[in-house]
Amino acid sequence: MANTEPFTGKRGQRIFVTAESPPEFTTENYRNVLLEDNREGMAKAFFNTLTVTIPATVIPILIAAFAAYALAWMDFPGRALLIAAVVGLLVVPLQLALIPLLKLHNEIGLGKGYIGVWLAHTGFGLPLAIYLLRNYMVGLPKDIIENARVDGATDFQIFVKIILPLSFPALASFAIFQFLWTWNDLLVAMVFLIDSTGETTVMTKQIVELLGTRGGNWEILATSAFVSIAVPILMFFMMQKYLVRGLLAGSVK
Repeated sequence: MANTEPFTGKRGQRIFVTAESPPEFTTENYRNVLLEDNREGMAKAFFNTLTVTIPATVIPILIAAFAAYALAWMDFPGRALLIAAVVGLLVVPLQLALIPLLKLHNEIGLGKGYIGVWLAHTGFGLPLAIYLLRNYMVGLPKDIIENARVDGATDFQIFVKIILPLSFPALASFAIFQFLWTWNDLLVAMVFLIDSTGETTVMTKQIVELLGTRGGNWEILATSAFVSIAVPILMFFMMQKYLVRGLLAGSVK
């Protein structure tokens, strides 16, 4: 029902505020996030994330490179079954393996720690790494490898001196993906790394805590988010020229 009586109330007094000095661009928020030893400090979380990401990127590349060469250029029984198994593991969601793998880590004494999270990221990243590198190595010129074998080179020498240098685009392509996945990961870190002391807190977990405790201070949250994405952006722009070459490996003959 509409009110037909006129409004007789008085408006409140208007207040105007004028800044005495113009706003200035400062790095105070970045100092507070990166250097200050407080709840918003991201310095320790930044180094914890590097401690997780770098080994979790290098280890699967080393293992997958050897496996991809064996599946591409070495004849042994069951090679086709192994290739099929690798392709099949690509579609298995990692969420299915989190709890069983954590139980296995506890049974063998690993528990929650850096070694456990490295092994977890290695296991989850190996199928794609082997598949990507194997497809690239299969497309390399066969004559080069056969000539090296005629000259007396062993498989290890062929792998180190010929295959690895030629496969650098595929290696860099997977390194980009693996680095981004591990850097931005929260789920695996929560399961295999985070403890009650907070000594191994990664940046993604630290930002989640800021959302709950400092959600009103948007400048601190925005600064922390920018610090978190700065390293992946730098990594991508440094190695982007290898990304397309590695992804298209083996697609065109």
